[in-house]
Amino acid sequence: MQSIEDILARNNRVEMDKAWETSKTRRAIVATITYAVASFFMWRIGVADPLVNALVPTGGYVLSTLSLPVFKRWWMKKYGK
Repeated sequence: MQSIEDILARNNRVEMDKAWETSKTRRAIVATITYAVASFFMWRIGVADPLVNALVPTGGYVLSTLSLPVFKRWWMKKYGK
């Protein structure tokens, strides 16, 4: 049987994981990596203005992270118990 300390430690890890998944820090890191990879890829394949064009996939990522909470709330309201 788990001790109370083990359960509290697990709950804390779960809460920290949830906080990380929705944090602005995580979004910024993923957006930066997306921009860097897209820029490099576009530069390698010869796309004109790769630094500007890499804003498209990065912007798509950022917009999706902003809109997903809205859809999550809708889904939870519709299908939640």
